[in-house]
Amino acid sequence: MAEGTVAADQLRLFIERIERLEEEKKAIADDVRDVYSEAKSNGYCAKTMRKVVALRRMEAHDRQEADALIETYRAALGLG
Repeated sequence: MAEGTVAADQLRLFIERIERLEEEKKAIADDVRDVYSEAKSNGYCAKTMRKVVALRRMEAHDRQEADALIETYRAALGLG
């Protein structure tokens, strides 16, 4: 019986930790949204900023590969 109680207590602690982290994640997402909104109100394009953030997150060689593919596709479609 004690073993089942320990497992249940441990499970409850894991669930509670996950719930706290999910709350923190939501709060951070709200903060990020506020920063994009503030940037937009100062004349910046939030959509472009999101793309730049994604590019900065990438490794240099992955970013170069993506850029090369985009240029290849643009050229193929006459969007040069």
